[in-house]
Amino acid sequence: MTTQPDSAIGEILPLERLQTQALALWDWLLVTLLNLDVAIQLGLVMAAFVPALIFGPRLRHLVEAQASPHLKTGLARRVFLATMALATPVALLLFLAIERIALGTLERPYALVDIAISLMTAWLIIRAVTLVIRSKFWSSLAFYTVWPIAALDVFGLLDDVVQQLQALAIPLGQTEDGEAVDLSLFDIIRTLIYFGVIFWLASLGGRAVNAQLERADEISPALRALISKILGVALPVIALLIALQLTGFNLATLAIFSGAVGIGVGLGLQKTVSNFAAGFTLLADQSIKPGDAIDVDGQFGWVTGMQSRYVSMRTRDGTEHLIPNEHFIANGVINWSKSDRIVRLHAPFGVSYGTEDLERVQRLAEEAAKTVDRVVSERQPQCNLMEFGDSAINFDLRFWITDPENGLSNVRSDVFIALAKTLKENGVEFPFPQLDIHVKDLPKADPSGA
Repeated sequence: MTTQPDSAIGEILPLERLQTQALALWDWLLVTLLNLDVAIQLGLVMAAFVPALIFGPRLRHLVEAQASPHLKTGLARRVFLATMALATPVALLLFLAIERIALGTLERPYALVDIAISLMTAWLIIRAVTLVIRSKFWSSLAFYTVWPIAALDVFGLLDDVVQQLQALAIPLGQTEDGEAVDLSLFDIIRTLIYFGVIFWLASLGGRAVNAQLERADEISPALRALISKILGVALPVIALLIALQLTGFNLATLAIFSGAVGIGVGLGLQKTVSNFAAGFTLLADQSIKPGDAIDVDGQFGWVTGMQSRYVSMRTRDGTEHLIPNEHFIANGVINWSKSDRIVRLHAPFGVSYGTEDLERVQRLAEEAAKTVDRVVSERQPQCNLMEFGDSAINFDLRFWITDPENGLSNVRSDVFIALAKTLKENGVEFPFPQLDIHVKDLPKADPSGA
């Protein structure tokens, strides 16, 4: 009796082994998934949607009716609206937690319920960040941070990943007791997460303090800017120190990096540190402050803000000049409104030599300046004869204003227009340059007539 040769497919694929593995997988599915405990958990997860969909919207409408009139604007309202938008998902998470506690009390498996809770928690965190912060960066950061953690937790790999991250460590030295100090990748990630959350909360607190300072009329603008700058520097440092403490990092080991940091500050950050220190000096001595009208290198404008590195000056053209703080210390600045907002301006003009009553010209010029609205009446304008020029008798009209931040050229233009009208109405002539040409000889005519 002859045996049939094996088929070509049988030689290429191990059919018997694949069949055995398929049967083993089917048996695992029957034992692990298709059993009563799994069916109960899936049923409970689906059933949790029913009360969540019923009570979530009702709770939302009830709370909105009571609290919405009291929260008009600001972060509190954004948090409130975000919470209300997540009322139904929060209710679902609550019912899932109740089911998990019930299964644990009855000593029944609850792995699938735990998976649903982890995924729902991750979704709520990401959604809350999107609704409250409204930042694409923080939303993306939350998405790429929370979802991987939730996925690792669902598949039971989170502890293994944490151990691997802790194993990747850099030795930093030893403590006084001889204990080794390491900085692991897990510590770095934890510190960054703690720092991000604490810094965000600190920033909210800083903005709240600044808002209160803006409403405090008894605090000067310079003091408000100084407090704001101190908060802008102190809050990130405090947030970093708290994050390091929460991580368990030994701050004494930071002394290892002090030399490198000092060299970096001395070389690479010299200008930055100089501007930073100059900014505190400007605020401390109040040489300039927000709202001052200043003249820097021939550019006139008013101070709209004082930052840690620069002073923002807005000109009459609408342009914003960002001037380094160090420039004010090294080169100086003309502050038109430092100690007294009353400043004097000049309007030079000239009249012809045919003018006989020069004292009358002075009186007319002073009266013309008084007709301009921005010229203060408390201080008398003064017109002085300055010199006998080449083509005119030159005067200088001096007048005072109290609002230099509203511009200098425009009020000087108004005074010139009023002065021209007044002098013309009273018959005073404005000179203009004249050139007399005296011809001594004319060329003789050509006798040939050519």
